[in-house]
Amino acid sequence: QVQFVESGGGLVQPGGSLRLSCAVSGFTLADITISWFRQTPGKEREGVASTLHFSTTTYYGDSVKGRFTISRDNAKNTVYLQMDNLKPDDTAIYYCARPFDRLTRSTMWDPDEYDYWGRGTQVTVSS
Repeated sequence: QVQFVESGGGLVQPGGSLRLSCAVSGFTLADITISWFRQTPGKEREGVASTLHFSTTTYYGDSVKGRFTISRDNAKNTVYLQMDNLKPDDTAIYYCARPFDRLTRSTMWDPDEYDYWGRGTQVTVSS
């Protein structure tokens, strides 16, 4: 059974850090690309970070570059999102997802390119 389960969200003060986890089952993580997205009510889902299975290069949305780091542990079938220097604008539900085909730079942040999603984990940045 394919499952993506996010965890690690919570309430943190501005400037703080959180590490999110995405536990993958039903796929071999070494064979798939995983991306993190986030969404707040009334807004479109926003691409945050991506780790490609065929490259060591990682990609980040402009709003999180220099603050967030995506990594993968293929042995544990888990992808992580280290979030540092958090800001109130980072408040959102964070999702991990798998694209149904190989991504390009133009499709990487298009949610329609992804077919498997987790249920999300809430991150709230507030003092």
